[in-house]
Amino acid sequence: MNALLNEALTANEAASVTRVPLKQVHRIIDAGLLAGRVETRKGSRVIIGSGLIGLRLAYLMAETLTPKARKRIVGEAILTNSTKPVNEDALTVTIAPIATEVEAGLEQLEKAKASVTIDPDVMGGAPCISGTRVLVHDIGDFVANGDSTDAILGAYPQLSANIIELAAVYALAYPRRGRPTGKPARQKEAPTKSRTLRLEDLPSAS
Repeated sequence: MNALLNEALTANEAASVTRVPLKQVHRIIDAGLLAGRVETRKGSRVIIGSGLIGLRLAYLMAETLTPKARKRIVGEAILTNSTKPVNEDALTVTIAPIATEVEAGLEQLEKAKASVTIDPDVMGGAPCISGTRVLVHDIGDFVANGDSTDAILGAYPQLSANIIELAAVYALAYPRRGRPTGKPARQKEAPTKSRTLRLEDLPSAS
């Protein structure tokens, strides 16, 4: 638990670490369930310390407790900075396993960041998997779209299953910057022919 106390994560980072969908992260914050553990820094909301445990806890209890009971349990868990069980009527909520999950998520995020290189001279400074010119967000997109690890490895044999997993973690925590580029003028009209490009259709990277 002590390792969590100095953490301050953006909503995207928190979604990656706690495995709570980003939309639910914002809903839980907006509902006031993480009161005292959310701040605004540089225009972005960050979740602090034990608020990460509260976030995971609130998500897990969404379908099992009333909003009032959920707010009380989450509030007690994050304000005491403790992993002791929290009691609600006949229900006992164990906090320690949730804290362990969040700490594991933080460790995974650190590994993901360590596996990425940002070099202005490589791919225009876009985040790449270290030692390659493979864009991290491309791999993250494949994972998000449901492509299997085997299919991705077929297209990028220089990667590993672990690196693919870390790339997905990084892409979730740090989305692409900027807006999608617009189509060139000659592409504004609907094409007369089109086809679906599958991952397995891509040439193998050298």
